[in-house]
Amino acid sequence: MSTAECAALRCTGLVKRYGPVLAVDGLDLDVRAGECFGLLGPNGAGKTTTIEILEGLLEPDAGTVEVLGHRWADGARRLRERLGIQLQETRLEEKLTVEETVRLFRAFYREGRSVDEVVRFVELQAKRRSRVGRLSGGQRQRLAVACALVGRPDLLFLDEPTTGLDPQSRRQLWALLEVFRRDGGTILLTTHYMDEAEALCDRVAIVDRGRVIALGSPAELIASLGAAHVIEFALAEPGVPPSDDRLRALPGVSDVRRENGAVQLASDVPHLAVPALLAAIAGDGARLALLTTHSATLEDVFVALAGRHLRDT
Repeated sequence: MSTAECAALRCTGLVKRYGPVLAVDGLDLDVRAGECFGLLGPNGAGKTTTIEILEGLLEPDAGTVEVLGHRWADGARRLRERLGIQLQETRLEEKLTVEETVRLFRAFYREGRSVDEVVRFVELQAKRRSRVGRLSGGQRQRLAVACALVGRPDLLFLDEPTTGLDPQSRRQLWALLEVFRRDGGTILLTTHYMDEAEALCDRVAIVDRGRVIALGSPAELIASLGAAHVIEFALAEPGVPPSDDRLRALPGVSDVRRENGAVQLASDVPHLAVPALLAAIAGDGARLALLTTHSATLEDVFVALAGRHLRDT
């Protein structure tokens, strides 16, 4: 099967400006049929603008978009019947019940799932006759996904679907998306939660300032750091951390990064690197104010590429 036949979504050279602000800067994406593809990055990176262009809600200033082998100008109505869309802020009528809301969205499609099937799929049977205004945040998000699924889409767009949800609600939504994937659906997901991307996505594109700065599977991108663990430390005032050359000479340390007064060491053998680090700090007569270790994540990939944490943007 050719690449073109496998692509559920493709954009090339995508550009979008808002006055002097360049929100999307020549962005290229290729989403394969049947995969969960993550579009990752900080707030303001251009993720929502990109996904709204791909959904046909915004016109790009430049570039081409193909969705399920078609362009929006070729037949928007036919395309929309094959898509499910959950916006970053889905505002539903609070006086309607769960059942009435799903039935309303079902009426927009010539074919699709039954209301019963969708309500059962998102596990809202017990809330079927509850008004939207009485639902919890997690229940509202599941209802928004139900509205996106009711047309039995081939391609599902999810824009920050778990923002503001508690951990249990996030896990429940993840489970629903895994079932959709197993049934052959394709997902394009935007998120700034790196753990979510690692749990759900086959491949991810990390976007910063409207450009793709990294692309690959979560495992491939994490492996690109060259180490499986990150050791972070900071010294109490007035201590001065050892130089980068001294730190790189420590056993098992492969890279050194500095940020906001803290130092991060990449290492495959933290059980060797940490004792050596402590000995070096003690030898300088300095004291630790912070010492943590963790397995390398997509957050660390972003820091290595962009020079800052997602939470700092």
